[in-house]
Amino acid sequence: MQAVFAGIQHGDRSMPLLPDKQQEIAQIDRQLLQLREQLKPYLKEAGPSRPAVTARGNEELFEITPARYVRFTIDESSGGEPCIDELEIFSDTINVALASSGAKATASSTLPGYEVHKLEHLNDGRGGNSRSWISNEGGKGWVQIELPEVKPISRIAWARDRDGQFGDRVATKYRIEVAVEAGQWKEVASSADRLPFNSKATQPEYDFAKFPAAEAQRGRNLLKQLQDGEQRKSQLQASATIYAGTFQQPGPTHRLFRGEPLAKREQVEPGTVAAFGKLAISEATPEQQRRLALADWIASKENPLTARVIVNRLWQFHFGKGLVSTPSDFGKAGVAPTHPELLDWMARELMDNGWSLKHVHRLILTSSTYQQSSQPREDALQADAATEWWWRFPPRRLEAEPIRDSILAVTGILDNRMYGPGFSGFEVELENVRHYFPKKNYGPADWRRMIYMTKVRLEKESVFGIFDCPDAATSVPKRGRSTTPLQALNLFNSPFMLQQSELFADRLKRECGDDASKQIVRAFWLCFGREPDAKELIDSAEFLGEQGLPAFCRAVLNSNEFVFLQ
Repeated sequence: MQAVFAGIQHGDRSMPLLPDKQQEIAQIDRQLLQLREQLKPYLKEAGPSRPAVTARGNEELFEITPARYVRFTIDESSGGEPCIDELEIFSDTINVALASSGAKATASSTLPGYEVHKLEHLNDGRGGNSRSWISNEGGKGWVQIELPEVKPISRIAWARDRDGQFGDRVATKYRIEVAVEAGQWKEVASSADRLPFNSKATQPEYDFAKFPAAEAQRGRNLLKQLQDGEQRKSQLQASATIYAGTFQQPGPTHRLFRGEPLAKREQVEPGTVAAFGKLAISEATPEQQRRLALADWIASKENPLTARVIVNRLWQFHFGKGLVSTPSDFGKAGVAPTHPELLDWMARELMDNGWSLKHVHRLILTSSTYQQSSQPREDALQADAATEWWWRFPPRRLEAEPIRDSILAVTGILDNRMYGPGFSGFEVELENVRHYFPKKNYGPADWRRMIYMTKVRLEKESVFGIFDCPDAATSVPKRGRSTTPLQALNLFNSPFMLQQSELFADRLKRECGDDASKQIVRAFWLCFGREPDAKELIDSAEFLGEQGLPAFCRAVLNSNEFVFLQ
């Protein structure tokens, strides 16, 4: 298993540009091409008009040209065999050179013996030295991309190492040719109009003084437009970075004696646990194909364990416990399923319906088992007090999140906005480290759903943390469920609940006026989804008359019917 994932490293990766930014960059490129042509008469000296090539990235802009074949020929390099990490060919904003789009790469030669330097890396969509092509000819060589069909192209991007770790082997003298029919080449770009490599002058110089005032001003305006366009393009290309996986072909993987990295034993091939079978891969299998083979094996119909585990989790989410009560252990150390045939049938339903979780959710929710009453029967309790055989819907206390969200929904202040930054459940005091204290005051920023509350490891939120919220430092297959006096005290006396009771009372006054009966009926509908019976109405009216509306609201929000699913 370690050999399957050995090629995954982690580091900063640039986020892909949004389509609207790509389109704007393509438009700017066309404008820059026209501006450079218009500025050529103003060059200080006849000669190169483009910046020197760099290892991190270069662009070739030219008039829109139809092409099926694109050849990049290198005549000189900055030292050693030339290297290219990725050759991109753009038709409007789309890179049509990608192998995943059907483009094929060929080369005059490829340096042998290096996993990180292969021809297939030339158009795999990933830059950097670890995914690059190197010629096997000193200072020269060529690469060619054959597109699946003729495309109109106007921009080519290439680099030696986009990650900026290596600056050698840069192509310094080159030409780029295109053809619709094989062999009928037409040059569209070259290094002839670039400044010398490593030249101190990275930009061409212009001489406007030799022109009449009006013409000189026109040249300065063109140069200003060029500079503004280049600046805007740089801003658009500066995408955000994320800390994510990076991939490269791994070297040999060894069994480690007692897990000690320095105590290597025999070499192992990528695969799965031997008792479960064997994957059709070997040490020579590319890194991506290793992970794909494992994923295919996990999701194979010949491996039903995956589907059984998933549908058991779905059952657990709806009923509070699974058909297998040890959801992460289906082995000998776990508990056997109460209804193995049902578990297997749901697993087959999941696989036969395209692994649609929605399909299984629908099956469970429309089943007679889910729609049963939770009312107990004396004879059934005697035979199955734990409801192992699903003779009724098993009542259970809600988790912390739905309790809190339900309170906010009932009081009418729940903020349903999705996405964006979360909110803190603590008052934070910054010293050398952060200190977390219970909140005493709550406002609109705290009224989003609890899923948006920032989770702090080893710290429990003062009101609802005691309702068996899991610690963010570890993962658990299912939550514990306890009943403690502190839970009742938190729901009754905390500043959060006192505030919510007042807000609930305000809502009832707005919707029902001062009519106590209407307020009670509305409160029952909001909290329980039903009308109060005659006795409940009388008792509630009496309580409300003695203690007031906020106290009545607090009592309703603390009732078992509100915090229990039954």
